[in-house]
Amino acid sequence: MTLKGNIVDIQNRSIYKGEITIENGKIKSIEKNDCIENHYILPGFVDAHIHIESSMLVPSEFAKVAVKHGTVATVSDPHEIANVLGVKGVEFMIENGKQTLFKFNFGAPSCVPATSFESAGAVIDSDHIKRLMSNPDIKYLAELMNYPGVIYDDAEVLKKIEWAKHYNKPIDGHAPGLRGEDLTKYIFAGISTDHECFTYEEGLEKLQKGMKVIIREGSAAKNFEALIGLLDEHYQNMMFCSDDKHPDDLLVGHINQLCARAVDKDNDIFKVLQAACVNPVKHYNLDVGLLQVGDTADCIVVEDLTNFKTLQTYINGELVYDHGESKIQHVNFENLNNFNTSKKTVEDFKVETNKESSGDVTLSAVEVSKSSKHPKIRVIECLDGELVTNQIIEDATIKEGNLVSNTENDILKMTVVNRYQNEKPAIAFIKNFGLKEGAIASSVGHDSHNIIAVGVSDDAICKAVNLIIENEGGICAVSNTEQKVVALPVAGIMSDKDAETIGKQYSELDQMAKQLGATLHAPYMSLSFMALLVIPSLKLSDKGLFDGGTFKFTDLSVN
Repeated sequence: MTLKGNIVDIQNRSIYKGEITIENGKIKSIEKNDCIENHYILPGFVDAHIHIESSMLVPSEFAKVAVKHGTVATVSDPHEIANVLGVKGVEFMIENGKQTLFKFNFGAPSCVPATSFESAGAVIDSDHIKRLMSNPDIKYLAELMNYPGVIYDDAEVLKKIEWAKHYNKPIDGHAPGLRGEDLTKYIFAGISTDHECFTYEEGLEKLQKGMKVIIREGSAAKNFEALIGLLDEHYQNMMFCSDDKHPDDLLVGHINQLCARAVDKDNDIFKVLQAACVNPVKHYNLDVGLLQVGDTADCIVVEDLTNFKTLQTYINGELVYDHGESKIQHVNFENLNNFNTSKKTVEDFKVETNKESSGDVTLSAVEVSKSSKHPKIRVIECLDGELVTNQIIEDATIKEGNLVSNTENDILKMTVVNRYQNEKPAIAFIKNFGLKEGAIASSVGHDSHNIIAVGVSDDAICKAVNLIIENEGGICAVSNTEQKVVALPVAGIMSDKDAETIGKQYSELDQMAKQLGATLHAPYMSLSFMALLVIPSLKLSDKGLFDGGTFKFTDLSVN
């Protein structure tokens, strides 16, 4: 087989007309000639850090869509399904992905559960990491979110790092905002990347200290604008990733979108493609070709080097996408899940006032003192496009002795409900979701994937939570007259349907949430991160309100 066109040689910084001969899945020769084809041939794109589960698709269905955008490989952390099903979940992802030609490159989840301050469905300890690291299908130790464990020499965390070093596999980082001496110690432990930088200065310090910085632009967290200015000087140590990509966004584009934006900002084309195609392959030692003689033929044909519209995608020399048609076929699989809680009552979501605090971190009572008609409460301030949140202090709204949502000031009641056993729901309040009616809920709640909901009333929140429980996982919206749910029967976080089906359903649900008043760009993606305790500042777990700055539980009430 031969491919003709403008050949993009990233490593030698040249573009020339020529012909590529492919034999037995590998590039046999590359010759210059005067062909008439005007399209461009270049190595396939690699997403340097993604949780496939966030697309709500199993790997084989994700692959169908990703190849349409020129992606041939991902560096995939199966952390989400691991928190639900443990090693069994990781093995499911590997085996399902193997049914396609797409190159997933899974890592061993390093933080399951992510913290001891939430209830997860499984545990992956250092012995499990040893077993996973010995598996050739595991390419790296996935993001070490427990950076305090590294800094303060937690024995179990250090054992996991040592097993990665023993098998000579890279260690991914996750340290939002970490700077100074703590950062130096974190890097010295052997951690080589970070995709959590959210300022230019933070990214620059990490690069200067020897880290690889991955520019993230996902459905919720968007750091491209803050970090792209670093690419020109530091392109050899930077990559692109999406981290979390919801199905409707994935249908539109992937790493190709970041390349187009980077080029539009007048970045050198070869530096952009170095980050998008070459650096992940070299850093993670991936079996992915780079358009060199002897490489596997993992390459794409694009219309131009401006928009990167993909015309064809080849993996191992096989055509997997051709002018609008994905050649990757459906794969049959068994649905795995872990959902063991019963339906809730409206009373479960009430926060009574005028009683002394019991010290119960799951549901702190709010004291109404004689000197204050408006007791103060801690409120999570959600920031659109960010995983970090702020902690703000606001007046509580009380009705019939119960703390309730204040839609006028956009301070809404929020809950996290343990999905693995029957426990009392944890309650907090959140700002910037904007709902004026009803509630939204999801069993996609990073990292432990308990049920998380936000609503204007206890009744609406209860209705939404119970809709998730009835379906043993999903995302939903409820109004005064309507309810919609997208079922996620695979671990409660993924669909068993194809991308077009789930993408359409998700888009309709997203639209309903916005009709209820949601003002966030991606309300369900943002919702899913409001229980992510390892990202500062204030979050809610199924065990209570958590201060990510002090890494301790805190009270809802401000005494």
